[in-house]
Amino acid sequence: MTQFKSYISFVLLLIFGVHVQAQNPDKNRIKDISFDTIKFDIEKDAPFKPEMLTKEINALEGQLVRIRGYMLPSFQQSGIKKFVLVRDNMECCFGPGAALYDCVIIEMKGTSSAEFTVRPIAVEGVFKVSEFKGPDGNHLAIYHIDGRSAK
Repeated sequence: MTQFKSYISFVLLLIFGVHVQAQNPDKNRIKDISFDTIKFDIEKDAPFKPEMLTKEINALEGQLVRIRGYMLPSFQQSGIKKFVLVRDNMECCFGPGAALYDCVIIEMKGTSSAEFTVRPIAVEGVFKVSEFKGPDGNHLAIYHIDGRSAK
């Protein structure tokens, strides 16, 4: 009987532990996302409002993520600490009027840095919603990643 109670206790602990882990995602585990993951409904040239973000996007706040995209050209070739990651390599429809959710400001932390490339790269780091406005007060970006690696 004691062995049976121990077994039941173990099973309940296992079930409860899995349930708690599912509710509290591991912030050290990398979550693969794409630019489609961070897309939301916004009319072209409409002002951004935080309530436009989906609950899935808000849930990414503070999470360790990996996203693939293209580095916007820079005057620097190596040791890059800050850059903009975009969905596309600009051979298509990007430039003025690109969607607000199609870019992420990447700021490499610590000793990490990036090398410029025209090929797609994967950036790993901590995702944040952080509004960045231009001198005219309009949003230029709303997403930010504290980068750990860019390859």
